[in-house]
Amino acid sequence: MSQSMENVIQLDFSEEMKTSFRDYAISVIVERALPDVRDGLKPVQRRILYAMKELGLSPDKPHRKSARIVGDTMGKYHPHGDSSIYDALVHMTENYSLNTPLVDGHGNFGSIDGDGAAAMRYTEARLSPAAMTMLANLEKGLVEFMPNFDDSEKEPTVLPAMLPNLLINGTTGIAVGMATNIPPHNPGEVIDAVIAYMDRPGISLDKLMDYIPAPDFPTGGIIVNASEMREIYEKGEGKVRLRAKTEVEKGDNGRKNIIITEIPYTISGNKAKLVENLASLVREKVFDEIYDVRDESSKEGIRIVIEVKKDRNIENLLNGLYKKTQMEDTYGVNLLAIKPSESGNGQPKVFSLKSMIEEFVLFQEDLYSKEYRFLLEKAKKRLEIVEGLMKATDVIDLIIEILRGSSSVRQAKACLIEGVTTDIRFKSADSEKQAKTLLFTEVQADAILAMPLSKLIGLEILKLHEENDSLLADIAEYEKVLSDVKELYKVIKGRLREYKKTFATARKTMLTDAVTNAYVEKVVIEDLYICIDRFGYTKAVDAAAFGRANEETKKEFTTIVKMKNTDKLCIFTNTGSMHQVKADKIPRCKMKDKGALIHSLCKMDNNDEGLLYVSFEDLFESMLMFTTKSGYIKLVSGVEFETARLQVAATKLDAEDELVDVSLLTAGEVLAGTKKVILLTDKGLSLGFAVNEVSEFKKTSRGVKAIALDKNDFLVFATAVPPSAETFEYNGKTLNARRVRNRKRAAKGQKASLEI
Repeated sequence: MSQSMENVIQLDFSEEMKTSFRDYAISVIVERALPDVRDGLKPVQRRILYAMKELGLSPDKPHRKSARIVGDTMGKYHPHGDSSIYDALVHMTENYSLNTPLVDGHGNFGSIDGDGAAAMRYTEARLSPAAMTMLANLEKGLVEFMPNFDDSEKEPTVLPAMLPNLLINGTTGIAVGMATNIPPHNPGEVIDAVIAYMDRPGISLDKLMDYIPAPDFPTGGIIVNASEMREIYEKGEGKVRLRAKTEVEKGDNGRKNIIITEIPYTISGNKAKLVENLASLVREKVFDEIYDVRDESSKEGIRIVIEVKKDRNIENLLNGLYKKTQMEDTYGVNLLAIKPSESGNGQPKVFSLKSMIEEFVLFQEDLYSKEYRFLLEKAKKRLEIVEGLMKATDVIDLIIEILRGSSSVRQAKACLIEGVTTDIRFKSADSEKQAKTLLFTEVQADAILAMPLSKLIGLEILKLHEENDSLLADIAEYEKVLSDVKELYKVIKGRLREYKKTFATARKTMLTDAVTNAYVEKVVIEDLYICIDRFGYTKAVDAAAFGRANEETKKEFTTIVKMKNTDKLCIFTNTGSMHQVKADKIPRCKMKDKGALIHSLCKMDNNDEGLLYVSFEDLFESMLMFTTKSGYIKLVSGVEFETARLQVAATKLDAEDELVDVSLLTAGEVLAGTKKVILLTDKGLSLGFAVNEVSEFKKTSRGVKAIALDKNDFLVFATAVPPSAETFEYNGKTLNARRVRNRKRAAKGQKASLEI
């Protein structure tokens, strides 16, 4: 027992949970969801590109199976699910998501419609030219490498990106307690802005926005709140309103067609959903102006055709479409990325446009400085060798004599470096004396010993002198660049201008400040029949279809309410609430269709029971009689229930009380007393009296006692019937209405007749 207790570690539960969750949160933020501000990549993207680089999948090489790429990435660098790695690979091929795709896909990688990519065993991929700007010079030690998850490989902590990928391609990601949403920008505009910043580090945001006025989405479209972009770029967050680009063409039979040629970036990869949404609005007659919708998109571009009926207001229809469909949508900008720190642990930070460019420029300074230091060291090492070879050609006869007189390479090398002539056979004392003066470096000695005899040809000797001059010029240039930041900036700007020639494209997204006018809806008023069955399934049927239905079909519904399509269905429940459902929210169906549950159309609880279903138009002109389980009764004018709220309290109820009945009466019936109220209790007592004896109250009132009840008795039924009525229905039985006593004759109630 004591031995097992030695292995038990006592921990405070709350502290352990706090520590574990913090570690998890940091892992998700840094290792999964957020990009590094320097290369604009998330870890999974960086690892995919590095694995492809290791596989030699440059743009001039054949494509390789995606499954191989995913396998290498997962096995060497990213120990997570293969589907998540493949999804990231697929995303980097999408020219409708990225302005400069980083992967060149071959095969079915999905479409802008929302079609998924084929399985990874069917598709192939290789790096794109844009990706090579992220991976170039990796061998020059420009970035640090770290051990992979099992210390079997090394991987870069960041890629030496020489293209501002984060701004050009943007990104999105959801971490713990934070999210990033960086929109894509035009490559040429971003490069110009970076160069402008290097020319004037103190440049203002307004001047930067002369180069980058707004995001440029690969799907095009129109930004309709261009004036708000400055605030977004300053704060690093805000909302961009995007609108589809449309044209109007002449159609058939005198109709006009609205042609959607570009869609908002927010539905990039889900165009089919927009088309389905438009088609459903036509089916549900939300827009009476639309005759038909069809998708004629092809490889040439997007073309969604909306046929408009004759003599309809196109501008008004567009306003409605912008309001009710994704033809206008909002892109939430949040310029959040990981900023590197000196300790190596990056911190998430919301950047402004200028600070994001500043971080990229600082990264470029570091990269180019390391590149030129690498080139300088390489040139110096080569110059040392070239100088040694040139010097060797001048004394080549002596060197040959040393080599022939030496018994080992080590002995000859010692002579070349230190002038040691011991045990070396020379032809003359002069040769030995000259050999003692040789002072080649070790690198030069190795190069001399490895030099082929062909280097002694006169042309080759001339080449050595030319290379020597070239190396001296290069070294001077490298030292000049490294000694002056302005010279360094010249090199960076020169390379960026070359990238601009390769990757710059015309701006796709237009900018404007548009005001969306309200849609003036031309309402066609028609009769509907709301049919509710015993299970609560509800549907709206037009008058023509309802009229064609046979009586047997109609008997399947416990409630049928006739109302206008512009009206609201009001539902009074046993818990004292009134719910409202607009007619256009009730599914339009055929008589044979099932419909939707009434509880799903409003906020009724599953245990609530609907006592009265009535259109608001009928309710407004009527009186309601409320009767409760505790025996309270009152009349309320329908006018009191005029409200825009979808759920209100219809009456006041005591604790554990509930409504037994809500009856709809006309004002004339109440005034003339042409209806008789009948009450039944659980113990079989009954009471009847004229409806004009019931007092009118506000809906917030409880009412008055209608019947005196014994301690354990309660009201189970209430109704209002004409005085001439012989019978009434209760609980599946037909009861005699005439046997229910008048209030004055039986104040405490009378046994009800159960005669059938």
